[in-house]
Amino acid sequence: MTATVRVTAPAKINLHLEVLGQRSDGFHELAMVMQSIDLADQLDCSNSADGLIQLSCDQPGLSCGSDNLVMRAAELLRQRSGFNELGAHLHLRKRIPIGAGLAGGSSDGAAALVALNTLWGLGHSQDHLRAMAAELGSDMPFCLAGGIQLCFGRGECLESVPAAAQSLGVVLVKDPTVSVSTPWAYSECRRLKGDHYLSNEEAFAQRRQDLRAALWLNPLRAAEPPPLRNDLQDVVAPQTASVQTALRLLQDLPGQLRTAMSGSGPSCFALFPNRLDADQALDAARDSFAKVGLDSWSCSFVGHGAKLTP
Repeated sequence: MTATVRVTAPAKINLHLEVLGQRSDGFHELAMVMQSIDLADQLDCSNSADGLIQLSCDQPGLSCGSDNLVMRAAELLRQRSGFNELGAHLHLRKRIPIGAGLAGGSSDGAAALVALNTLWGLGHSQDHLRAMAAELGSDMPFCLAGGIQLCFGRGECLESVPAAAQSLGVVLVKDPTVSVSTPWAYSECRRLKGDHYLSNEEAFAQRRQDLRAALWLNPLRAAEPPPLRNDLQDVVAPQTASVQTALRLLQDLPGQLRTAMSGSGPSCFALFPNRLDADQALDAARDSFAKVGLDSWSCSFVGHGAKLTP
């Protein structure tokens, strides 16, 4: 008998991205605050008796091979199960733009872990799934947990913070013709800012504690919006014209609270006190964004990561 499950995979934005320094393993030590938004992909999964794991997607340009995080997550989950005969057909409906700094690929991979853990009846706990997610990508543990989280280490170490006092609105924009390499962005950060990196665990720990104690985060609220620090924006924006344009247009939106780039870009966003304000701002500015080649969305904060849906 064929069973089917569906999982929603939300995008994320970075409310804070601080590059603390270089780790001995070559990764950067980070202090971040990430927030899920309701721009989301959808993953439909059905079991199969042929032992094959197959992925299709409604976006032809996206690889559905072994490099896709959905496939990597599925293969890892099957390998850990010990049941090599397990199979599944997966179909991905993409809404999150690709290569955008919104963790779309990581969220899709997290969705595969949630979906196949249920579909195959494996019974892994959230902690076990999170450990597997951390093997696959730095953002994937957050994409499993979702909501608003402090993210330390290379991004995989999560700490919960109070939920936002209200769901802020978001206007999000991206040039669909532009992508930014995350390794390049961090390499540029090291080249341009490496002389100012913190150099020891004691200094890292102090910065983590400073972020935990930030007044704007306890809890997040429109009356005291986050300052939206992104250290990668400082190195990506000067070399990426679409990011400069996006930030300028977002800053001109009436009623916006703060603007920033998300992750390594090139997506940029503005925060608003609520979804209605974001909707109205986007309605007034959509033509201006389109005129310079920017796709645009209005979104809300959500309190979950990859999630089974009816």
